Amino acid sequence: MGCSSCSSGGGTPKGCKNNGTCSSGGCNKLDVYDWLGNMSLPDGQSIYDMVEIRFKNSRKGFYRNQNGISLQVGDVVIVETSPGYDVGVVSVVGELVRVQIRKKAPDIKPYEAKKVLRIANQEEIDKWIQGRTLEKDVMYQARSLAVNLKLEMKISDVEYQADLSKATFYYTAEGRVDFRQLIKDMADKFKIRIEMRQIGSRQEASRLGGIGSCGRELCCSTWLTDFRTVSTSAARYQQLSLNPQKLAGQCGKLKCCLNFELDMYLDTIKEFPRSDIRLKTEKGVAFHIKTDVFKRQMWYATEGEMGLIALDPDKVKEVIKLNKDGKTPKDLKDFTILKESNVKSDEPSYENVVGQDSLNRFENSFNKNKKKKRPQGQGGAPTGNNNGNRSNQQNQSNQPKGNNNSPRPINSQQNQSKQPPKL
Repeated sequence: MGCSSCSSGGGTPKGCKNNGTCSSGGCNKLDVYDWLGNMSLPDGQSIYDMVEIRFKNSRKGFYRNQNGISLQVGDVVIVETSPGYDVGVVSVVGELVRVQIRKKAPDIKPYEAKKVLRIANQEEIDKWIQGRTLEKDVMYQARSLAVNLKLEMKISDVEYQADLSKATFYYTAEGRVDFRQLIKDMADKFKIRIEMRQIGSRQEASRLGGIGSCGRELCCSTWLTDFRTVSTSAARYQQLSLNPQKLAGQCGKLKCCLNFELDMYLDTIKEFPRSDIRLKTEKGVAFHIKTDVFKRQMWYATEGEMGLIALDPDKVKEVIKLNKDGKTPKDLKDFTILKESNVKSDEPSYENVVGQDSLNRFENSFNKNKKKKRPQGQGGAPTGNNNGNRSNQQNQSNQPKGNNNSPRPINSQQNQSKQPPKL
């Protein structure tokens, strides 16, 4: 039941031993770990009556359990909507809901929140699953209607209400779209209430999901709930190349992960001197080229000279102080981290752990043009050079004639028919 509400296409995932109920929460989106679940409440304090309900994809909401229904994470419940009712899955219960409300919806009023009616029965669950099966076909038909009306919009997702009386269409567009005629056409064709909701490209990626360039699922569809602005300065601080193809995510915007390590870079760069300050030496003026935050190195290039010079930030501050005092050092190489005389190339040592010498060890093993030498006296005339034949003849002539034990070569059947000479 829980698997049918996510964007993975429904059904039980491979290796799931929960028979499709998703009680472990392994295939759900935006799971929350209840770190307050094992803590007991003080005496006399009642359980918090607000619960968090998760709907299709990443849509969540807070509802009031006014009737005091015993709810656990993973229960399929009927919640109040306007009009009708909807089906959702309980994602958070207890005191952790109080923390989530302070973080995500601080302006919500508990007495004005919509209510949890009851736990869903099998008939209501079957109707809910039926609505999920209709969404894909309805989305394709709605796209064709929008194309016929020449509307510059993209319908990315459709969500049916559990009672099949209403459908919400999520779309993306660059500007304002007049979809009044589209709503009339869809209402006549689908015979339901239509609601159009515009979302951004980041919200579209979080609803649809996908695999990022890192090989993992998108952060916005698994755990990320707030979308902060990402600027190109985040890439500059991290010394990344401003390549849109590498910095853009599935949504076409800058990746949200550029902000994850930005604070660490900003704290570290505070210890470095400014990169726009030029270093004056007797050989010329040196310009800053790049900075390696992890190795604590700043690379400079001098006018009229080839190559880069790596300096420690403390050494750079020392040169800047000398320039302020009116002094110019002779060369920046005197302040380098490793002088050329002391530089030793630390090459990594590799071990042959599987007994393989090289990748091209089989290239010379299967040489078809290589001819093998046959030993003389076996299977016909000998092969090889003439010098070898002459040496064999000389060795045969040096053997004593009267020795019967000396081996004689048998070159043909005629030699076999001949009798040995009488002595």
